[in-house]
Amino acid sequence: MSDEALFQANRGCWVLGERAEKEQYALLSARGTVRMAIEIDKLVPVAGGRKAIEGRFLKAGHAVYDAYLDKKTPVDSARNPITYFDSPHDIRLCGCGCGEPVTGGWFLAGHDQKALHARVAKIGSVREFLDWFDSTYVEPMAE
Repeated sequence: MSDEALFQANRGCWVLGERAEKEQYALLSARGTVRMAIEIDKLVPVAGGRKAIEGRFLKAGHAVYDAYLDKKTPVDSARNPITYFDSPHDIRLCGCGCGEPVTGGWFLAGHDQKALHARVAKIGSVREFLDWFDSTYVEPMAE
């Protein structure tokens, strides 16, 4: 099976919760062996309230590919086809801009509020921010 065929067969339709939105990578496995590593660009809604993965196949030389491809899956088999595990490859910098590393999320504890309030302050008061937001935000078109 080609990489494209494997990806298309496994990219979705999955019931993916909030944790999935924070993931950077997905591993596709068969018979207990990792067959593909993907860098997740986004999760897109599909039929039945499920989601599908959009992303790119990783190649040899990428740390995640090299760590997992053609090796035993890093989690024990489970009834659910979607499982999560902590990996040293999931480290990213805090979304507030402080430069501290985080895993399994976008912010260190409390730093989401720090980032939000810093942006509100650039506009002025909370009321001024709400006025600005309400006058500039455009609701996305429904598909």
